Amino acid sequence: MTTTRTDLWPWRRIFVVGLLLWALSVVVTAVTGNPTLLPTVVLLGSFLVPVTFVAWATGRDAAPAFTLARVAEAFVVGGVLGVLAASLLEQYLLSPSAWMYLGVGLIEELVKALALVFVARGLTRYTMRDGLVLGASVGFGFAAFESAGYALNSLITVQGLSLSQLVETELLRGILAPVGHGLWTAILGAVLFAARHEHRRWRITRGVVLTYLGVTILHALWDGMHGIALLLVMALTVTRRQQLLLQLGYLPEPTGVQVHLFTLFNWVGLIVVAVLGLAWLSALRHRVEREDGPR
Repeated sequence: MTTTRTDLWPWRRIFVVGLLLWALSVVVTAVTGNPTLLPTVVLLGSFLVPVTFVAWATGRDAAPAFTLARVAEAFVVGGVLGVLAASLLEQYLLSPSAWMYLGVGLIEELVKALALVFVARGLTRYTMRDGLVLGASVGFGFAAFESAGYALNSLITVQGLSLSQLVETELLRGILAPVGHGLWTAILGAVLFAARHEHRRWRITRGVVLTYLGVTILHALWDGMHGIALLLVMALTVTRRQQLLLQLGYLPEPTGVQVHLFTLFNWVGLIVVAVLGLAWLSALRHRVEREDGPR
């Protein structure tokens, strides 16, 4: 698949212009202290990277099976339905436990898949290529609305509204967005569409089930990496004094080495999960190239 220089300009313009507008909004908000500008900062920061990646993905297919309106529906309707359904199910089905992150992954990947099936109704074809693009649109829509919620939570602190925490949250989630929900739903969407193409109707095949479980595990590892890193640090470096404090119900103060190890383990773990997801996506794209050929 080849991409011309002109094909790349739309998503580049979206990213550059959006980034400049977001930065300008942050500066003006900080200078004026005007709280009515905060929704602008939240929305621009939360939607910039997801919208850019959807524009990039849709621009790579010279003969898409769906219109831009269908992509917008996948992003907005799929994202909102996914967030709402996941919130309801997680509220009533999950409780704090060691398996909570796995439960979150199972629920969120399921509702995104169902949202994808809903927005894909009536398409003229169902190929892996189309599943990758439309699945990414649903996943990035989910990520955008979820990021907006996290941004609002970080904004409200016990000391009042914190613009700095809002900006830090949006920067971090923006950097990590490409290897999160959009990636996982693109993978599952490709396999779902391949099964739909082969059987002429939606089928829960062995490949679909294994892919669903696979992206769920990636999701759970991603969400739970903070706890995994903490457990690794405690297992490798915990002192007798810290053990005693934990037994007495106190939270011990970490040493400098433990803080650095925690940061290292956390980021290395996230990188490993991201690489696994990207390698999986790359394998699917190579399969698309072999089966469909360049467009």
